[in-house]
Amino acid sequence: MQAVFISDIHGNLEALNAVAATLPDAPIYCLGDVVGYGANPNEVVEWVKEHVEVCILGNHEAAVLTGDVSCFNPAAAKAIMWTKRVIKPENLRFLYNLADKVKLKIAGLKTLLVHGSPDDPINEYIYLETHADLFDIYLYREGVDLIGMGHTHIPYAWRSGRGLVFNPGSVGQPRSGHSEACYAVLEYDGSTLQIKHKLIPYDIESAASKILASGLPTFLASRLFSGT
Repeated sequence: MQAVFISDIHGNLEALNAVAATLPDAPIYCLGDVVGYGANPNEVVEWVKEHVEVCILGNHEAAVLTGDVSCFNPAAAKAIMWTKRVIKPENLRFLYNLADKVKLKIAGLKTLLVHGSPDDPINEYIYLETHADLFDIYLYREGVDLIGMGHTHIPYAWRSGRGLVFNPGSVGQPRSGHSEACYAVLEYDGSTLQIKHKLIPYDIESAASKILASGLPTFLASRLFSGT
């Protein structure tokens, strides 16, 4: 059994299209931040509406809905306010209906999906290097076998006897040092459970050019090339 996990698309249609062309025939789950930074929020939201089983509310969606950018750097804040101006009403309604924390069964496994963390589903950054000591606590407290978290744009998979905790990385704005779009595939045969991360090249030049043409901050375009 397989499932696909994507996160942090951030309005990057070129990256999303490249990823979509490689996806297996399996349910797709999105861990938030569909919008923000990139120049195609409407097209990305519409793809998610059509193809994704469950999408989680991210901090960029929350900011677009509320207009509160107090926790964002100036470039991110400008992108959020730009997105708020250009997003279609029907796509805004879709964002409004997103939950910030979802428990469900995926491939028969009890699963928790959040953008940030189990404690702060929208805003907390969870890194393998700093939070791994908490992962068994999360699994036990939430009563699940699997936890998926986004937000950091850094892919990882951590396993213990209690379960598996992972981040699928970022489709639209990688920060792992790799410029390729990243997502994760869960594979489970009833006994063996694993997460495989996939790195997919895409047309960064086009995505960056659209950001610049939209009047968004130059930094949001240039960082796509470095993956940082």
